[in-house]
Amino acid sequence: MAFFSVIIPLYNKENFIENTIQSVLQQTFTDFEVIVINDGSTDKSEEKILNIQDKRIRYYNKKNEGVSLTRNLGITLANADFISFLDADDYWYPDFLKVMFEYCTRFPEQKIFASAIEIETTKKTFPAEYSISKEFDFEFVNYFKASIKESAILTSSAVFNKKIFTKIGVFDPKIKSGQDTDLWIRIGLEYPILFIWKILVRYIHDENSLSKRPDLMHSKMDFNKFTELEKTNSDLKYFLDLNRFSLAIKSKLISNKTLFDYYYNGIDLNKIGFKKRFLLSLPSYLLKILIQVKLKLVNLGFGSSVFK
Repeated sequence: MAFFSVIIPLYNKENFIENTIQSVLQQTFTDFEVIVINDGSTDKSEEKILNIQDKRIRYYNKKNEGVSLTRNLGITLANADFISFLDADDYWYPDFLKVMFEYCTRFPEQKIFASAIEIETTKKTFPAEYSISKEFDFEFVNYFKASIKESAILTSSAVFNKKIFTKIGVFDPKIKSGQDTDLWIRIGLEYPILFIWKILVRYIHDENSLSKRPDLMHSKMDFNKFTELEKTNSDLKYFLDLNRFSLAIKSKLISNKTLFDYYYNGIDLNKIGFKKRFLLSLPSYLLKILIQVKLKLVNLGFGSSVFK
C-alpha cells in the first residue's frame, strides 16, 4: 500500500494537466499512488492524461458532477492512510512529498500538514503572505488565526490523515464555490495545523476561476451551520466575518441587495476595522474601479487577495 494517495480532480485543464502530473511523478519521495478523476471534461484533458504512462496513475472518467463529488470519490478510492489533493493546474516542487513524509513520521499524532505556497500570476511569481509568526521551520497553528491573510490550508498544499474525513465529513457538494473553505473550517474546529514554512507548491492565480463567477453567488458556503459555534469562538467569528465581508462586496458588485444584506448583517462591524467598513459603504461603481486597481497590484505581487 502506498504511503500517499494523490487525488487530482480534472475538468478542462488540457493546458496544465501534463505539467501538474509531471510535478507528481518527479517527486523525490516515490511511495505514492495518483488518482486522476476526469469530471466530464470537454477539451483534450483525457487525451493528455492517457499519453502519460506510469503504473502509479489510476485514471477514472465520469460525468460532470462538480469538484466536491469528484474529490469525495477520490477519498473513497484512496488506498493510502495519507491523502493529498492537487488541483489540475497547480504544481508541486520535487520535495513536497518527501518533506510531508518526514513530518508525518516525526509527528504521528498530527492529522493535518500544510506548506507555504508561492503564487503565479500573469505578471509575476511571489510568496504568499501569512498571518503566522515565524519562529521555527514549522509551527503548530490555529487555522482561523493563521488564515487572516492567506489561508493556512490550500487544496494543493496540504496532507490529511484519511481518518479525519470519517470524523468531520468530506467536501459539501451543495457548495459550488467555497467548498474548500467550508471543509477547512470544520477541520480547524477539531484539529491544529502543522504549518511548514518551506515553499513547496506553486498556485496558479486564475482570474476566471469558479470562485469569481457571479452566477454561483447563491451556492456559496452556508454560514448558518456555524451560527452557534461562532458565538463562543471569537477566532472563528472573526474569520467568518472576513469571509462575509468578501461576499458582501461581491454581492454589491453584482447589484444583489438581498445577498449583500444577508452577509453584511452577520458582520461584527466593530471588529473588522475602518477600511473594510468604508469599502462596504462605497457604491458599486467605485468598488469596481478599486478592484481593477487591486487586481493589477495582485498580478505584480502586492497582496494575493482582492477582498481581504
